[in-house]
Amino acid sequence: MEKILDIIEGISYEKGLPIENVSEAVKEAVIKVAKETLDSNIYYEAEIDKKNKTLHLYQVIRVCENDDPNTEDKNNFIPLSEAKKHDNEIKVGDELRYELSLEDMSRSAVNMLFRELEFKIQRLIETQLFDKYKSQVGKIVSGNVVRIDNLGNTFVEIDEIRAILPKKNRIKGEEFNVGQVIGAVLKHVGIDRQNGIMIELSRTTPKMLEELLKLEVPEIKDGEVEIVNCARIPGERAKIALQTTSAKIDPVGATVGIKGVRINAVSKELKNESIDCIEYSPQPEIYIARALSPALVISVVIEENKAIVSITNEQKPKAIGKSGINIRLASMLTGFEIELREIDSVIQDTQSAKETSTQEAPKNNLNILSSLFKE
Repeated sequence: MEKILDIIEGISYEKGLPIENVSEAVKEAVIKVAKETLDSNIYYEAEIDKKNKTLHLYQVIRVCENDDPNTEDKNNFIPLSEAKKHDNEIKVGDELRYELSLEDMSRSAVNMLFRELEFKIQRLIETQLFDKYKSQVGKIVSGNVVRIDNLGNTFVEIDEIRAILPKKNRIKGEEFNVGQVIGAVLKHVGIDRQNGIMIELSRTTPKMLEELLKLEVPEIKDGEVEIVNCARIPGERAKIALQTTSAKIDPVGATVGIKGVRINAVSKELKNESIDCIEYSPQPEIYIARALSPALVISVVIEENKAIVSITNEQKPKAIGKSGINIRLASMLTGFEIELREIDSVIQDTQSAKETSTQEAPKNNLNILSSLFKE
């Protein structure tokens, strides 16, 4: 135990751990070994002498009243009358400390201390890594593919730890090779005594699209354009709702970029996933109508969590999309169940013609009247 502080500093530097945490681990390890090899009924305390760089182990005995029932536990309590024989000024509640020799430890005790310290240092490393990666949940991380198992799960080495990208979290049709650098969203971080830290990655979550847009679009990264919501069917199509508080910025135009350069870069990363950008509206009717683009809707009526959308028979296929993908994404994006009600386009055209003729009639009458006053 000589120069224990040098040992602690060495472990701290090598493992990248705070000295205070390593010191506590050493003291806890010594106390646990003392309980197992000396006497488990004794209350121990360990202290590190920073000046001499040594560690000391003490037995602690609490002073209590003479008639206190705890006095029967002679290992941990002492009556006041007995304590005054050691210190005349001592009082109830004070503690007597007796130093125990660490030099008399048996070889088995030393081996036990080594194993216990190794275990605690490993837990400290795992806890530090857990906290580090827990703070990155929802962010994109990148690493090298080191293995792909028979089930299609991809193992990725990220700095000092290995993460797993399950097959279910991979975009359909994606294939990776060992040594390839890939990016994915850190979806979940867990820890247990048997397997240590478990990190799960995903490329299918909507968060992946959002984080890619933050990397590609400065206005989103700076907060000038806000992503309100996002819906994805990975590898096929996605819709994203955007808004801004600045009148000078077009949120959709800023996100798409000149000639679509920004949105195309994101789409390429997601295996050419088609991405629709729409401007968010606090009015649900407008929001739903925009979410159903490229279809043009006639009207939207909200009934609780359901939206009744009137649409012509010509626009209906666009609203539904291939295999129903457009209406599903619009529903996911807005949070409303969408029901389409088809209106015959001939009837709609007739109504529009009547409205136009009604509006033009007063104008024609006015022109006739004004011609009477011409010179």
